[in-house]
Amino acid sequence: MTRGPRIGGRPQGPPAPAGPPPSPDGEEPAAPPAATKPGVLEPAAKPDGRAARKAAKKAAKGDAAGRRAPRRRRARLPIALAAAAVVAAGGVAAFIALDGAGSSGEAAATGLPPSTTKVTEQTLKDTETVDGELGYGPTYTATSGVKGTLTALPESGSEIKRGHELYEVDSAPVVLMYGSKPAYRPLTVGTEGSDVKRFEENLGALGYDGFTVDDEYSSSTAEAVREWQDDIGVEETGIVEPGRVVFAHGAVRVDSLQASVGGRVGPGTKVLDYTGTAKAVTVELETSEQRMAKKGAAVEVTLPENETVKAEIDEVTTVIDPGGQGEEPTTKVEVTVWLDSGEAAKAAADYALASVDVTFTAGQRENVLTVPVTALVALTEGGFGVEVVKDGTSSFVPVETGLFAGGKVEISGPGITAGTVVGTPE
Repeated sequence: MTRGPRIGGRPQGPPAPAGPPPSPDGEEPAAPPAATKPGVLEPAAKPDGRAARKAAKKAAKGDAAGRRAPRRRRARLPIALAAAAVVAAGGVAAFIALDGAGSSGEAAATGLPPSTTKVTEQTLKDTETVDGELGYGPTYTATSGVKGTLTALPESGSEIKRGHELYEVDSAPVVLMYGSKPAYRPLTVGTEGSDVKRFEENLGALGYDGFTVDDEYSSSTAEAVREWQDDIGVEETGIVEPGRVVFAHGAVRVDSLQASVGGRVGPGTKVLDYTGTAKAVTVELETSEQRMAKKGAAVEVTLPENETVKAEIDEVTTVIDPGGQGEEPTTKVEVTVWLDSGEAAKAAADYALASVDVTFTAGQRENVLTVPVTALVALTEGGFGVEVVKDGTSSFVPVETGLFAGGKVEISGPGITAGTVVGTPE
């Protein structure tokens, strides 16, 4: 195996002689060329190993701080120092240095690396933490479905449940029901469809019976509806008018009012804005970070008092901002994380609105072998390796790299196991 440069300045072999050897015919040797061809590696006279190791340490610190390196460019290899970008699974960069002079002291005398570490078996996570806002999640708007005068409105902050009045038009209540789609037509005997079943499910949940919950509006359904209409104080027609029911995903919290009592409304008039009642975290990501936003993926939310709760991504929405005058439209990815589990809901209950940190896991590899990124060596024949130290000697072993995260890299290669000792820079 041909030895290669170490990330951090290990010698790749014995130091070169002080000058060029004499020619066979006794002539003075020709002066070396002023420059080498691109991509051709010439022997070094006496490069600065100390500077190389400093460059490697700087690269390692940058990775540990979670900074992302630029995309890979063609590496240029001067006589003493070569910088190359190592890009894999998230773009982690390190510097590769050639150090013909080697390190001073015992390491230089023995030919062993200046420092060592052991290969570790662990779960490697590629995580990223971003800012989020704790509140009640997305805001929705309730619009009127009937024509008339607003005679009652709830107060901002009110929480309203299924079967209760959301607002009032012409002294008749508009009632909240649970469902994912709005009412769009009258329901009467003979009507069939999923909207019929949705309403019947709500009617049954409110305690009314005597009908079958299915997609057919029967005379038995109409009888139960007349009973319901009597209870809420409206005319007992047995017909459900679409403007008298508002469907929402669950209980709602009134966020703000869009109209006033006494105002005239008609179909499509905005009446109020509402949210859910559970706490939720919203995060805005750049489109380049969309890889982190997978519905159902686990996240960690750190609350203002540094309490961390586990949750999962519930909604991922692409939002286009048209921009102001003279501005280009921008596209963002909005992520919603509901804190509705027992532990998360309890932890978030004391906060109305707050800034939080959300940690996404973009990639995870369980029970893999890892080394510090700085332990990688660029092999002259291509690819990467590590310098394995055993019984007072060292040898370069080629490895395949996997996930890069937190200053570590996943590796695999012949003879590489947990506990294998490998060389690292000082």
